[in-house]
Amino acid sequence: MSAPVRSLTKPVALDDVSKKIIEQLQVDGRRSYAEIGKAVGLSEAAVRQRVQKLTDAGVMQVVAVTDPMQLGFYRQAMIGIRASGDTRVLADSLAALDAVDYVVLTAGTFDILAEVVCEDDDELIALLNSEIRNLDGVLSTETFVYLKLHKQLYNWGTR
Repeated sequence: MSAPVRSLTKPVALDDVSKKIIEQLQVDGRRSYAEIGKAVGLSEAAVRQRVQKLTDAGVMQVVAVTDPMQLGFYRQAMIGIRASGDTRVLADSLAALDAVDYVVLTAGTFDILAEVVCEDDDELIALLNSEIRNLDGVLSTETFVYLKLHKQLYNWGTR
């Protein structure tokens, strides 16, 4: 389950120390608070408090990121969806599907983009035909099959 997405709110201002803590965790989310403290010039307790504040505020999460291919999911795709009706309701329905790992409301050619992770092409076909295209509000879909993941980073939060 993904973290709730907030509406546009006033951004949280991060000081340089908080940014350095986040950068340390992005390199290795298992790094101890003592190690992070040495790197950023704080005590272990101060790092623990800052990390807790950052997570409580929803600024960051410390998570494990897996490689789908290593786990037997050999087909990833982005699905562009043209919709009718309330796209938020459709987005909720898409988000409830196990194979869907990312849903975003968009403006332009598509109303919604949904990323899916499947074991193979047969599972992708079944997902498209039996589940996604049958959801209320789906007018049409266009599927962009991933051939190779060339770059994926999560370090933009501290620039």
